[in-house]
Amino acid sequence: MTKNGKVLEVCISDRTGIPKKPVGQGRLLENYGLEGDAHAGTGRQVSLLCEESVRKMREQGIEAGPGDFAENLLISGLMPEDFTVGLRLRVETGGENALLEVTQIGKECHAACAIRKRTGDCVMPREGIFARVLRAGPVRAGSILEVSDAD
Repeated sequence: MTKNGKVLEVCISDRTGIPKKPVGQGRLLENYGLEGDAHAGTGRQVSLLCEESVRKMREQGIEAGPGDFAENLLISGLMPEDFTVGLRLRVETGGENALLEVTQIGKECHAACAIRKRTGDCVMPREGIFARVLRAGPVRAGSILEVSDAD
């Protein structure tokens, strides 16, 4: 079954362990990640977070906006439970299609994390989605995400 979502914001940072800044658009580079981001070239090339996860944190009284949990792509229309390791994500942007593959759900959070210190909690260890770039292409706020089991 195929589901569609949408990229709400593209975010990058020049260091790990800090919130990312919304930049509106970027380029996904094959076997590397989001161009200009500190996590590019690492095992967690691209990070995604569902809007629903951020909403839950806001309901707990945590002020959060795009990039505050160090996600590269804030997405809507999909839920954390829609993702499994190995799932493919086609990122359609103006007729070009990048392709991501989910490699990890959640992560170990280090104690010195600036996000946890600032917000008191971090949703990424529980609901962060991490992917590698199988095919390069652009990504921007408004890009369509198509989730499917096959390319």
